[in-house]
Amino acid sequence: MKGNSGLQMLMRLTAAVAVLTSLVASFTVYDTPSTEGRGKALIIISVVSALLIALEWFLFRNSTKRYIAKISTGISKTERDSLLNFPAPAIIIDDRSCIMWYNRQFAKQVYSADEAYGLDLTELVNIDMDKVFQPEGDLICLDGRFYLAKGIHTDLEGSLSMIYFNDTTDYIELQYEHRQSHTSVIIICIDNFEDLMSNTRESEKAHILVRIEQLIENFTEGTTAFSKKISSDRFYVIMEERHLAPIIDNRFHILEEARTITVDERQNITLSIGVGREAENLAQSEIYAKQALEMCLGRGGDQAAVRTESGYEFFGGVSKGMEKRSKVKTRMVAKAMLELIQNHEKILIMGHRFGDLDSIGSAVGMCSALKKMGKESYVVVNSEQCLAKSLLKYIDEHDINNYFVDPVDGINRMDENTMLIVVDTHNPDLVESKELLARAANIVVIDHHRLMVKAIENCVMFYHEPMASSASEMVAELIEYFGSDAKISAPVAEALLAGIMLDTKSFVMKTGVRTFEAAAFLRKMGADTVAVKKLFANSIETYQQKSALINSAEIYRKCAIAFTNEHFDNIRIAASQAADEMLGIVGVNASFVMYEDNGAVNISARSMGAFNVQIVMENMGGGGHLTMAATQLKTDMDSARKQLVEAIDDYIRNNT
Repeated sequence: MKGNSGLQMLMRLTAAVAVLTSLVASFTVYDTPSTEGRGKALIIISVVSALLIALEWFLFRNSTKRYIAKISTGISKTERDSLLNFPAPAIIIDDRSCIMWYNRQFAKQVYSADEAYGLDLTELVNIDMDKVFQPEGDLICLDGRFYLAKGIHTDLEGSLSMIYFNDTTDYIELQYEHRQSHTSVIIICIDNFEDLMSNTRESEKAHILVRIEQLIENFTEGTTAFSKKISSDRFYVIMEERHLAPIIDNRFHILEEARTITVDERQNITLSIGVGREAENLAQSEIYAKQALEMCLGRGGDQAAVRTESGYEFFGGVSKGMEKRSKVKTRMVAKAMLELIQNHEKILIMGHRFGDLDSIGSAVGMCSALKKMGKESYVVVNSEQCLAKSLLKYIDEHDINNYFVDPVDGINRMDENTMLIVVDTHNPDLVESKELLARAANIVVIDHHRLMVKAIENCVMFYHEPMASSASEMVAELIEYFGSDAKISAPVAEALLAGIMLDTKSFVMKTGVRTFEAAAFLRKMGADTVAVKKLFANSIETYQQKSALINSAEIYRKCAIAFTNEHFDNIRIAASQAADEMLGIVGVNASFVMYEDNGAVNISARSMGAFNVQIVMENMGGGGHLTMAATQLKTDMDSARKQLVEAIDDYIRNNT
């Protein structure tokens, strides 16, 4: 400020001299008697004034430069001191990420071991240099502390950059604690509790209930969770994420512990567990848990499902499940379905693509019953791709009714007063006609496959029985409750019986009391077992192709894997039958047959129940149920074989 005042005084003095000189000059000029003298005086005055002005400019310029230089020096010193004492760690690096300079906080908080000059920053800390210069920066961890690193490029040719480190450890730890303390709702249900306890003595029942409650208590022991029994077969558990995550990592060991509890030394207790995880609040978590539990029950029970916003994750599900002996649900469904049927003029029935004896047989049975009740009904089927052509031909030759229409005709018949019944599948991607499904306003689903995440939505009725042997068994039970007006003919009864025999491998697999009761009902309706057996007959070519598939089989971890690169007619039939027959090999728990068709690799999987092929096929994008499943892969045969081997390894690792 003193320099500035001196400059101002100099400027004032110069101005005063200039003014005084001008006044003197004026008086001098007018007092000079001659013109020559006046001119000389004016010249002298002009020169003196110019010299004074030049002197003023020179003095002013030098003073301004000195003042600006002094201010700049002060600013540069302030910048250096501020950066050196900046409260956050900061460094300057060159274009090779070498540290050229760092401040005191960096030496104190980030790297205090030794001098950091010349060190490569990427070797000192795990840092992404591309992210550092993005607006969001890069989160790094060093010596147990978390820093958000952000960088700024300079415009100098030296390509120097500055990076500063914001310590976010407190925020990260708070965020971690928030995630760990997030609560989830867990619903634990005892499978088929009423059926298990129906013939059990009261003393034994009390003992079993005590063991179950002890099991739930052990499940929450050592955690901050609490459990509440809301009914005889259902428990609610509220648990923090810090305790839930290890349980999920251990794949719900409580499922195995539950199987050690036996009833009458014959049956084991199994649990279905639904978990609502990563929900916004407890209310939403309960909704997720209920949906997960429904998914477990729809897949046969004895498993856990974790429901998050992004989807489902399943654990367990290795047991066969328990058959429900009661037909109360079937009677109620039959009554409700009759009311729906009466409210529609036409009914279309369709199964899945490449329909087999169960899909076509259950559709034919339902169609025949509806026709007997006076309803206009048809089976929608693509006869060119159908795997049960023998059944289509048999029905056409032995029954006077016109049952079958192709998908295009079915779409043309669809209107507001038409109801669509889907049998033997609940996956919208597997139905005979996706367009027909999309146009239907009233949809009824009848299926026995284990519930998949992707299911037909907006159904007016979803009749799902995963413990049923086949869709034909379910339809036969419904027809029995429809009454005498829905009495079916003998050829139709044989079609239903063929569907049951196909899915049970002639009453060997997944056969319960109700399966035999349904078969007895169909036999009473006139079904001839010899005629049914003929529906399974193959041509000599198909038999030879099946034998060739079996000859190509290899054994891998007690699984028979067969494959072929050839394509021939009826390859799907030959593949499924080859998979069935390979289960007869000693030591084989599951069989897989791979073949190419329509640019994709198809896999048919079978087991005797000790190996859950559904889990393996689901891991590869397919589905089915415990003893029969399939998938389709858009890849070549070698890649498909590698994926299958990896899926088998993953199943054995997680379930043995």
